[in-house]
Amino acid sequence: MADTLKPRDEADVVEAVAWALVEEKTLEIVGQGSKRLIGRAAQTDLTLDLSGISGVTLYEPEELILSAKAGTPIAEIERLLADKNQELAFEPMDCGPLLGGETGRGTLGGVIAANLSGPRRPKAGAARDHTLGVHAVSGRAERFKSGGRVVKNVTGYDLSKLVAGSWGTLAVMTDLTVKVLPRAEDVTTVLVLGLDDARANAAMTAAMGSSCDVSGAAHLPARIAAKSAVAALAKAGRGVTALRLEGIPASIAYRRKQLEKLMRPFGRLTALGREDSLRLWRAVRDAAPFADGSLRALWRVSTAATAGATVAGKIVAATGAEVFYDWAGGLVWVEMPTAIAEENAVRAALGGNGHALLIRADASVRASAAAFEPQDDALAALTRRVKESFDPSGILNPGRMWAGV
Repeated sequence: MADTLKPRDEADVVEAVAWALVEEKTLEIVGQGSKRLIGRAAQTDLTLDLSGISGVTLYEPEELILSAKAGTPIAEIERLLADKNQELAFEPMDCGPLLGGETGRGTLGGVIAANLSGPRRPKAGAARDHTLGVHAVSGRAERFKSGGRVVKNVTGYDLSKLVAGSWGTLAVMTDLTVKVLPRAEDVTTVLVLGLDDARANAAMTAAMGSSCDVSGAAHLPARIAAKSAVAALAKAGRGVTALRLEGIPASIAYRRKQLEKLMRPFGRLTALGREDSLRLWRAVRDAAPFADGSLRALWRVSTAATAGATVAGKIVAATGAEVFYDWAGGLVWVEMPTAIAEENAVRAALGGNGHALLIRADASVRASAAAFEPQDDALAALTRRVKESFDPSGILNPGRMWAGV
């Protein structure tokens, strides 16, 4: 057998997994490899390349559903949806530039397997929440399917939610059905200038808790804002807190007035139009300020939105890291000054109130650091039991998330 297996369809996947079982070989599951460097270094004998299992198999704009094979590029899906003024509301992140790769290489299977969601996450939910159904092959070389092609489907166990975020350790997804939504007619971003991290955290919390229907809240400290491709941020010379409003123009205009009234006590206000807004939120989605071609360790830290500035402050004080905030403070991107991961400082700052994922690091750091949040004994035992149910021989992405799993 070759070092890389490239199945053409689900039957080929079944055959490949069955062969690996007989030969006692382990398999690395990849689409186009855009997230390959996230998590623990691969500990596998062969690569199962799903990029050949590609193509949209069903798209019903009126029913707001789309089905596609796992290796279908997200860029292809987004172009198809754009023609019908629809979108994937969870804003799938493009990890390529952040990890030194190309843009537009992510696949539908990879996005769901990683469950990485963009700035609209607090309002629209995660990638998992938009997954309606999945066809997959377990580590037993058995096909299974879960969910269906309707938004309301409660038949049986919702395994599609389980495999989402499992990073290919439970099953090889071959076909997925996702919910799509109408794309907003227009977008405006209200900017609050000059806030420190704690004050920005308070402003974002107030905005998200208001009736203004804010669909994104991010804070870029001055050094991060200066890197922006949006002139209003790059030239601000201070921290910038961004609040996104989407919808029809009349609704945006009304909500903008209400939001500006709410934000005026926090600092000086300005706003971005449609094109600059789209550019800014793509950059926030993809952590573009840290797509600098380096191997400085990069963490994606998730915590309670109201605790974001406190957690980040502890990390910065201990390590000298640079940070910026998404999800109204609930997501903190942390870039260390060097390739050293400073894992102890990150975990200590969280204090068990959230989790941190090591997104970027060189191979030696990935081999020694706990890239995913360590589990307590009870949760680790449950994780092992689930893994053994789907993949008792441990041939699918072994050790990708946790050692021995």
